[in-house]
Amino acid sequence: MGAIPGQTADLPEPVLTELRRTTAEVLAHVSSYADDMLDYIVQRIPEAGADADLRGLTLGSCSSNLEAALSMVRHGIDVSAASAPVTALEHARAMAACGYSVDMMLRFYRIGHAYFTERIVAGITGFVPDPALALAVVATMERFAFAYVDRISSEVAAEYVAELDRRQNQARAARTDAVRGLIAGERVDLRRAERTLSHRLTGWQTAFICWTDHDDVDLVHLAGTIGAHFGSRHPLLVPDGARTLWGWVATTRAADVSSPALSPLTGRIPELVRVSIGVPAEGPGGFRDSHAQAQRGRRIAELSGRSMPVTSYADVALADVMSRDLDLARSFVASELGALAAEGRREQEERRALLAVLDAQGGLAAAAEELGVHRNTVLQRMRRAEDRRGRPATERVVELHAALYLVHVLGAAVLTSPGLDRI
Repeated sequence: MGAIPGQTADLPEPVLTELRRTTAEVLAHVSSYADDMLDYIVQRIPEAGADADLRGLTLGSCSSNLEAALSMVRHGIDVSAASAPVTALEHARAMAACGYSVDMMLRFYRIGHAYFTERIVAGITGFVPDPALALAVVATMERFAFAYVDRISSEVAAEYVAELDRRQNQARAARTDAVRGLIAGERVDLRRAERTLSHRLTGWQTAFICWTDHDDVDLVHLAGTIGAHFGSRHPLLVPDGARTLWGWVATTRAADVSSPALSPLTGRIPELVRVSIGVPAEGPGGFRDSHAQAQRGRRIAELSGRSMPVTSYADVALADVMSRDLDLARSFVASELGALAAEGRREQEERRALLAVLDAQGGLAAAAEELGVHRNTVLQRMRRAEDRRGRPATERVVELHAALYLVHVLGAAVLTSPGLDRI
């Protein structure tokens, strides 16, 4: 007979004999012990008995583990040969499916070990009349029990994690499929989609996109901040690769996505992250449209090359429409602005002055206040801008305003060659 783990290879024959006899006696009543162990566990872990299927698997795990451990002791099989019984693995999978934590599942084994020590090992003294021999048998059984539970609990924990991963992957895949179906405008079962997404689709939908060029940014945490800004503790989030996250917030009223309303949020966006926010819209169609706008807003943000943390599509919608054909937009700007369409500090100052005057419907004072300069400075820059353009600002006013707006939003993306800064 081989050595029992925890004892020496030359364990006295009387101890080995008593181990064989005692374990055979316990094995003869293993079903009764398993029932008793289940009751012992349920008293301490009520969740084990709350569900009939889980209770049945717990009983099966108790029975199969008791039988396996006792049989190994009886036949002198080293604990390194132990493997988790099928019912124990199925119990671990059921725990994952029910949403219990891995710590809760491992507590079953800690309580089971306590039962083995308290009810079985302690009862061995009733089978072995010699106190010294009984003590040796009890010590050997307890060492084996600890080693067995240590080994098996690691195996069932690994199975629990694997099952949890499988279920989470399935849930993520189902969520992604549902989202892509909504984005594509496919007909979907609204209630089923809401259950899959854990997201209401009947209210106002505000989509947003977070992206970064770095790998060490917690976009999920940031998305939670965005959701909280709009009054949602649990926004719907779907990763689009490792550095982009799509999000949606459902609200009972249309969220305010104007620049002033987004100002508090802007200050909470990390430097390495950019956010684009769509216009709120209702229902599944709004879910799709707001996301499309968030995507278009991202395009504008990336085209402009500016470092604005948040882009609201409501603020750049016109620039998006006008720049769908970027080559055509660049040609339009060049045609309307002439030499004013070149890059350069002076050209930029003059474009800003001219745009501010047009935004103020010709009011020099309002334009000066907007730019933070003197009224005469605005007038001087406006005149130089007209000279560069080659025609007065009163000619083709709508087209001029549109071209200046495009440059204001998109910058170098619609400008021509660098200009010469004149002193």
